Amino acid sequence: MAGAVRDAHILVATGSGGVGKTTSAAALGLAAAQQGRRALVLTIDPARRLAQAMGLEGLDDEPTEVPLDAAHRGDGTGELWAMMLDMQTTFDRLIHRHASSPEEAAAITSNRIYRQLSSTLSGTQEYMAMERLHELHEEGAFDLLVIDTPPTRSALDFLDAPRRMTSFLEGRLLKLLLKPGVAAGRGIGKVVGAGATAFMRVAGRVTGMELLQDLADFFRDFEGMYDGFKQRAEEVLTLLRDPSSQFVVVTSAEPPPLREARFFLERLEQEGLHAAGVVVNRVRPEVPRDPTDAGLERAVQELEAEAGVLGDADGRPPTARSDELAMAGALRLLGDVRNLAARQRRDVAAGLFGVEVPALVEVPLLGGDVHDLQGLDAIARTLMTGRAR
Repeated sequence: MAGAVRDAHILVATGSGGVGKTTSAAALGLAAAQQGRRALVLTIDPARRLAQAMGLEGLDDEPTEVPLDAAHRGDGTGELWAMMLDMQTTFDRLIHRHASSPEEAAAITSNRIYRQLSSTLSGTQEYMAMERLHELHEEGAFDLLVIDTPPTRSALDFLDAPRRMTSFLEGRLLKLLLKPGVAAGRGIGKVVGAGATAFMRVAGRVTGMELLQDLADFFRDFEGMYDGFKQRAEEVLTLLRDPSSQFVVVTSAEPPPLREARFFLERLEQEGLHAAGVVVNRVRPEVPRDPTDAGLERAVQELEAEAGVLGDADGRPPTARSDELAMAGALRLLGDVRNLAARQRRDVAAGLFGVEVPALVEVPLLGGDVHDLQGLDAIARTLMTGRAR
């Protein structure tokens, strides 16, 4: 990944949930800082231990510099920054950007319909991650932006987010509600009432939510902002299609996440997006296959035979010599580990067969979670060189 870390302006770490995207994104940012670049890692849902590994108490929506000691600073000229996406704050900023006046923006952001939609609409988190990325790109304060995509069931949700948002904005119901007469409040009861369930109408009266009036206010205030939202979504996609924006597909060596990685690589090609490579996390180290599996099994059987003794003349049960049994158990474990490592590599080769992969980096299975800069540094070095330290 050395070329991407050195030359890219945006690196998007993506993959299915639980494969180590956040740690990989942080390691990419550290590697860039060690190369003298000013790098920012935008995380979506970081565990607290990641912030601690970076020497920080926590992360928020504003970039925070990560203190790097001499052992992890590289050439000493780079900087590592980190932040966590605040989805609601990002959405609110988007509203303020496209509203015709501060009063209109305040009216929308305080509307309960908007508060509900902005937190529950499918794809909102992914879209806001892209929006925040675009904001940081426009500010121009960083050489490299590394984004850790949301922990979703499918990595493809990230690419589908702008299209899903524009599909909502282009929906027939929304267009109907944005018609001048309806947006002004005339006929809103008829339009919404026709589609609402009896429960919603009764709940609106019983709870005093004034749901219909909130809908009328929201759609009235939202009128005129549709084009701005759609244009912004197109700008985000244009930014991601630029050659300086590259995707790092993160996976583990198990078939399900490998299938997800394959689909994502194929989708990148279809969308005209650029892949930097694939990072396979938690790969067991290769073990020499000498002796062969058959030779190993013979040695185990011989040790087990030597370990067992017959009962004595008084009928006491057989005993076993612990040293031989321990050695036999260790050899069996060696065989299992060796076969598991080989199987992982076969699964990776099969899962990515026929797909163009610019770079493939195997990150070895660590003894525990990454909890400090030393752990991140070890992964960063592997990502840069392709060899475990």
